[in-house]
Amino acid sequence: MHENPVKSSVQSPQAALSRRHFLENVAAAAASAPLAGAAAAFAADQPAATPRPIKQKIKLGVIGCGGRGQWVSKYFKQHGGYEFHAACDYFQDAVDRFGEAFGVEKARRFSGLSGYKKLIASGVEAVAIEDLPYFYPEQAKAAVEAGRHVYLAKPVAVDVPGVLTVEAAGRLATQKKLCFLVDYQMPTDPVNIEIAKRIGEGGLGKLAYVISAGCATLWPEPPASSTIEQRLRDSQWLRDVTLCGDSCVAFDIHSIDAMTWVLGRRPTSAVGYARVTRPNPQLDGRDTLNVLFQCADGLIWNHVSQSLNNNCDLGLSCYLYGTLANARVRYDGKAFVQGGPKHYVGNVVNLYEAGVERNVAEFYRNISEGRCENPTVKRAVDGHLTAILGREAAYRQGRLTMDKLLKENKRLELNLSGLKS
Repeated sequence: MHENPVKSSVQSPQAALSRRHFLENVAAAAASAPLAGAAAAFAADQPAATPRPIKQKIKLGVIGCGGRGQWVSKYFKQHGGYEFHAACDYFQDAVDRFGEAFGVEKARRFSGLSGYKKLIASGVEAVAIEDLPYFYPEQAKAAVEAGRHVYLAKPVAVDVPGVLTVEAAGRLATQKKLCFLVDYQMPTDPVNIEIAKRIGEGGLGKLAYVISAGCATLWPEPPASSTIEQRLRDSQWLRDVTLCGDSCVAFDIHSIDAMTWVLGRRPTSAVGYARVTRPNPQLDGRDTLNVLFQCADGLIWNHVSQSLNNNCDLGLSCYLYGTLANARVRYDGKAFVQGGPKHYVGNVVNLYEAGVERNVAEFYRNISEGRCENPTVKRAVDGHLTAILGREAAYRQGRLTMDKLLKENKRLELNLSGLKS
C-alpha cells in the first residue's frame, strides 16, 4: 500500500491487527492438533533475528517511483544487499528523480504503461513492485515468467481475476525456485507473533466472535476535471475504485490480512452496506462500509471501514473474543491477550518502518538461501478475496458467498485510452 497506515489514521493511528485464531474448542483434543500446527506456523513466519552477512548484491528493479516506491527503496539501500539496476514509473519526471536519488543509470530508467517490460528485460534479478494496485497482477506475472524474484506491495490486486493471477504467479515462482514476498508488516512484529502464538495455544478458550476495523482519514478528492493520467499521481487514485479497490481493499487489507492470519482461514459469505457521506464526491470510492462475514464453522466476523475526518481512534485494529479471554493485535501501541491462562501484554513499536526493514532483509535471505516456499502469497490470496467479498457484498447491499464471488470472476475494467504506452 502506498499510504502509511499509521499516519493515515486520524488521532492515534493505532493500527491494530489480529492474529490467527484456530479451531474453536480449545479443550477438545480435536482442536489441539490444529492449534499446535498454527503455533508452529507463527514461529516459521518470523524473520531471522540475526542479520545475515552480505555475500552478493542482488540487481534490483523498482516499478513505481512515487512516494511509496522512494520510501521503501530507502530500506533496500540501507540493507546493503541490493544494487539499484533499473527503475520504472509511468511519469518520466518521477523515474528521473528516483534515478538520481538511487544511482540508476539513465539508460535503465523507463516510463509509460509498458515500461515495466523493459525493466524486467534490463538484466534485473529481482523487482520491487510499488506502482498502483490495478497494475500489480500483470507486472508480477510478467516478472515471474521472466525468471525474476518479486517483492510486492499490497493490495496485490483490486478484483478476483487479479488475485487469482497473483496466486498463479506465486505457484509458478515456487516451481521455478523464485522468491515472491508480499510486504505485510504486522505478522513480522515480535509482540504480534507472541499474541498469535498464545491464541493458537488456546489462550482465548472457544472463540465467540471477532471484529476488525480500517479507519482512515478522508482520502483526497480529485477535481471534477481530473483525467485518468492525473489520478495516477500522488494519492488521487485512492478515490478511484478501479485503481485501488476502494478503502476496504487498499487500506483495510492490513487488518483483514491480520485476521485471516490469526484465524487461519477466510470467510465463506458476507452481508454488508456501504455509503458515501463526503460532500461533492467526484469519484466512486465509498466513505463508510460495514460487513458481517461468516466462516464455515459459523464464526461471525464484523468489519468496519471508514475514510472520514472524525477523530476515530480505531485505526487498523482486530479484536478477538473467546470464552476465557480476549485479544487485541494492532499496528502500533498496546496489544495483548487479556485474561485467561495465556495473559500477555506488549507494545508494538515503529511497525511501519521496522516491518518493511524486516521484509527487505527476509527477501534477501530467501533469495540467498533459495527459500522459495513463498507463504505470504497464500495469505495475500485469502486476505484479498475476503476484502473483495466484503466490498462486493456492501456495494450490493445483500448477502454474497465466496463461491459465487469466485464463480463470477468479475473484473474491474480501466479505460486506458489517452495514456502513453
